[in-house]
Amino acid sequence: MKNKSYIGISFIILLFGIYAVPRIVEKVKKQGVADESRMNKVANDAMAYLVINDEPKKMPGFTFMNQDSLTITEADYNGKVYVAEFFFTSCPSICPIMNRNMLKVEKEFGGNENFGIASFTIDPTNDTPMVLKKYAEEYGVTSLNWHMLTGDIDDIYELSNKGLNIFTEINPEVAGGFEHQGYFALIDKKGFLRSRKDKNGNPIVYYLGTEEDQIKLLKEDIAKLLKE
Repeated sequence: MKNKSYIGISFIILLFGIYAVPRIVEKVKKQGVADESRMNKVANDAMAYLVINDEPKKMPGFTFMNQDSLTITEADYNGKVYVAEFFFTSCPSICPIMNRNMLKVEKEFGGNENFGIASFTIDPTNDTPMVLKKYAEEYGVTSLNWHMLTGDIDDIYELSNKGLNIFTEINPEVAGGFEHQGYFALIDKKGFLRSRKDKNGNPIVYYLGTEEDQIKLLKEDIAKLLKE
């Protein structure tokens, strides 16, 4: 009788294992996927500061002249979320792509008085206010808060290479005579550099201005900062 009881109990346990264990495993897998998805969403939604030497990085001070021959400083962007880039009007490669994408950003946020764009030329010898004005008109720039800025060449390169760590260089051997990275920097209302985090929780720092998917992320993050 005891042997029959053991056999019966073993049979019940076996049936339970066949029926329940795969469902438990599947539930654990689904829960793991859900947790991973949630964590990635949290990481991507959280806006980071760029921290250097334990201090949040701020946009350095600057004084340049815009396409309307008006003096513009970092103070003109106080209280505004804005995007900064480095370009030049005669650029034969990435600048046209960058500024066509920047136009998409302007069309979405240009009507918001708390949003702005700062485009710094790395060819100030050629890119006078008059040249920048014509360039802006050709691209259909309408926002009063999109300043195309020119000035002292040393100040511009100091701002790009040391202030924002966005590489720019005069190089006669490349097309157009200048090298630069196609990054857009995002600055919040208090002047701090901000970006979203990657899936590992690290700031992506900059948005590649030539890539559609990066522009989509940039627009999402501008909207977040405008609400802060």
